[in-house]
Amino acid sequence: MESNGSKRKTSPVNVMGRPSKIYKQDPYLSVVENSPPPADDEQYIIDMDGEDRVSLPPVAATADTAEWQATIEKVVRNVVSIHFCQTCSFDTDSAISSEATGFVVDAEKGYILTNRHVVGAGPFWGYCIFDNHEECDVYPVYRDPVHDFGILRFDPKAIKYMPLTALTLKPELAKVGVEIRVVGNDAGEKLSILSGVISRLDRNAPEYGEGYSDFNTNYIQAAAAASGGSSGSPVVNLDGHAVALQAGGRADGAATDYFLPLDRPLRALECIRRGETVPRGTIQTQWVIKPFDECRRLGLSSEWEAAIRKGFPKETGMLVAEIVLPEGPADQQLEEGDVLIKVNGELLTQFVRLDSVLDSSVDKKVSLLVQRGGKDIEVELQVGDLHAITPDRFVTVAGGSFHNLSYQQARLYAIPVKGVYVCEAAGSFKFESTDSGWLIESVDQKKTPNLDAFIEVMSKIRDRARVVVTYKHVRDLHTLTTSIIYIDRHWSNKMRLAVRNDVTGVWDFTNLAEPLPAAPPVRCKADFARPDYVGHPAAADIIRSFVRVSCTMPLKLDGFPRARKVGFGLVINAEKGLVLVSRGIVPFDLCDLSLTIAESIIVEAKVLFLHPLANYAVIQYDPSLVDAPVQSAKLATEQIKQGAPTIFFGWNQNFRAVVTPTTVTDITTVAIPSNVSAPRYRAINLDAITVDTGLSGQCGSGVLVREDGTIEALWLNYLGERSPHSQKDVEYHLGLATPSLLPTLSQIQADITPSLRILNVETNTVQMSQCRIMGVSESWISKVAEANPSRHQLFMVRKIDCAPPSGYDDQSLHEGDIILTLNDQLITRVTELDIMYDHSYLDALVVRRGEELRLRVPTIPTADLNTTRAVIFCGAVLHAPHHAVRQQISKLHSEVYVSVRTRGSPAYQYGLAPTNFITAVNDVPTPSLTEFVREARKVADNTYFRLRVVTFDNVPWVATMKKCEHYFPTLEFVREDG
Repeated sequence: MESNGSKRKTSPVNVMGRPSKIYKQDPYLSVVENSPPPADDEQYIIDMDGEDRVSLPPVAATADTAEWQATIEKVVRNVVSIHFCQTCSFDTDSAISSEATGFVVDAEKGYILTNRHVVGAGPFWGYCIFDNHEECDVYPVYRDPVHDFGILRFDPKAIKYMPLTALTLKPELAKVGVEIRVVGNDAGEKLSILSGVISRLDRNAPEYGEGYSDFNTNYIQAAAAASGGSSGSPVVNLDGHAVALQAGGRADGAATDYFLPLDRPLRALECIRRGETVPRGTIQTQWVIKPFDECRRLGLSSEWEAAIRKGFPKETGMLVAEIVLPEGPADQQLEEGDVLIKVNGELLTQFVRLDSVLDSSVDKKVSLLVQRGGKDIEVELQVGDLHAITPDRFVTVAGGSFHNLSYQQARLYAIPVKGVYVCEAAGSFKFESTDSGWLIESVDQKKTPNLDAFIEVMSKIRDRARVVVTYKHVRDLHTLTTSIIYIDRHWSNKMRLAVRNDVTGVWDFTNLAEPLPAAPPVRCKADFARPDYVGHPAAADIIRSFVRVSCTMPLKLDGFPRARKVGFGLVINAEKGLVLVSRGIVPFDLCDLSLTIAESIIVEAKVLFLHPLANYAVIQYDPSLVDAPVQSAKLATEQIKQGAPTIFFGWNQNFRAVVTPTTVTDITTVAIPSNVSAPRYRAINLDAITVDTGLSGQCGSGVLVREDGTIEALWLNYLGERSPHSQKDVEYHLGLATPSLLPTLSQIQADITPSLRILNVETNTVQMSQCRIMGVSESWISKVAEANPSRHQLFMVRKIDCAPPSGYDDQSLHEGDIILTLNDQLITRVTELDIMYDHSYLDALVVRRGEELRLRVPTIPTADLNTTRAVIFCGAVLHAPHHAVRQQISKLHSEVYVSVRTRGSPAYQYGLAPTNFITAVNDVPTPSLTEFVREARKVADNTYFRLRVVTFDNVPWVATMKKCEHYFPTLEFVREDG
């Protein structure tokens, strides 16, 4: 079996060195975006076939004869370029946006033949472009359950400027040695003509890894070197007849392509023309062609070999059972390695004839004669309906999507065709480690053997309930995994059933059971475990001040890469249920928060406060629901010193508490590196504490605590940049001294919501040697040494946030300014910058270009920096540029910022990329989300509109996009005060 790279469904990707956001998007290129690892999240990365595609030099049809030129001129009028989206993950296919080829096979009724892996098993949305660049929508009318062909329908009346003709299918003309041309959309080009010669008719269907693969058919092999986008191209002979369908090829440098014979596509087309269904039979057995020498080793007798060779003198092999599915019609009847001799008394060596017999015998019996180890075995089998074990519906609930396990998946792993398959492992059903391949065994202690049973169980589960789910992976049915999941029926409030409609070509959606309201919370009792930390009784007691925080985010905002984050928070007021937690765990307030107290009690919480700079949030739970000795943490009022002894108490990756005495090694001013490809929250202008223990790098939550139990510093995780090599997000684990938190926390504990103001600048420290060169006087250098004996430093403005619409006035800080004083206070420590929180203006003394300058510097309110409104439009999440964007960009082009886009959506297909700004819809300016929503609603469904877009690096471009409300409805999320 080949597991070489497939060239199906791919168009060239952006492989430029700089991040894709910097470049104008080509809507006909598939962009591979920076993204979190697939094990953590699923939204950003797309890999069309799961394997790398190697670009091959095309073998062009050069120096063609006059006959070939005339044939090509006739053929190209029938060939179309298909641009399509598979709008959601379904069966073996992930959601994608791509392009391929097809060709007209019935001009009167408007039928186009292409590949099954283009049409896909799930929802499809696309259009085709003819040779004269006329465009029309296409809708699937048939996709074969097994073989790699599908049929699309278009409206022939939509093509007005060229006569429509159709290619004739002639499967019998595919012969070894025949010269052919592959005419199609090769490597993203509108039209490419590649030449080749048929070399084999009897190769087995190629395997393309864990996605969709054809089987139970022979393939035609030729040297043609077609590449991505050529899927579905007609393979034509000199007479202009289609003799095969291009389906795939090697991507390891070999100029080899694989073509599907047209026998079964021709039969399906004839059925559809007559308005009939296409019957497909199965005995749930995969067969492969094996040459006679291998068949002899499997036990083929010389008598049967002689009979076969006499009856089929050109044959060189026979069909051998490769996989017999458990619990299928052939289970316990056929075995792997059986050599097929006869079907219904007829000698049989070819897939086409076997398919014909099975397809005409649905719900009937067939007799098979096989040889097993030299013995004749005759069996009678009931032929099943192949369409019945091919899913044509799915249900979406609690953020995940589910359908019955398909024959394709069962065949791939040699398992029974039964069970509820998780085709989109998201929302409440976002299991650990891998995104797809799960089979649900039970939910809420109730068995779910099929989709109907699953729907029945899920319809009776209340919102916010926690239920036990058992599941297995298709690759490992030996292991049953048990998890407790949180059911979300408020953000994902609809349970929707989607059913394929082959008449209209779209999937029909029906809302099922309405969500049941959450059960009222109940007060619970628990006690904390009392670990015995020898010599550190205070550290043992501090465990009563910690709660585990689980943050689930239903929507991706502000560039945050995860949909779920778990860590620990510190209780700062047990009476009011106030908890302090890292913003690396709670990045924004569009989320569900669950707290686990004493490893026993689970309560909901809400976000009270998000600090704009210092990487912490304050959340609140209802203490009346908790009957446990939760202890308020005592925070130190004096700064911890470098070299001071302390006790490190942290929570490791296994959520286990670890304790060790240690020493503060350094306290230094740092700024967390920015993420270039997708700006997201980061802490700046802070003093970070490091300690002398290896445990500090293993723990993302914890504290530095004195022997008497006073907490001197928080130990927090800080989300940093994404590594360009591993594509994993870097997390920094650092300490934050408690005294700087006290003014803000005291307001929160007094039931006052802090309304902080900040300088919209990022600073870095400069030493006195640099200050001298930059014009700081000796008197100021002396004052610095006197004010801060431990660190002789000042702060320089490294970066200014983007200007407001009115621009900066002459009192604003400039990049390169060295700050001497704010409100007459010398600034030599980061904590001294906190003076900005309570003032609308600051009297600043700075050194600019070697001269001292007095300014009245405005501060900015932080209330507007948090995202409070988001719009989902054509698969893109739009909101106002968040603080991290303003920190990294010099100019805001509009208040409509693309945060993320969904695979398989119009936004993805037409190149609207994260970090883009939308400035106009149909040339009407849209400076804010309000204007954008107003103009977007004027656009009729399934029609084109124009977007004026500016990239993060100030490159303007125009995107044309087609609206698709059926699969990607416009939604709004708005935060309501209170």
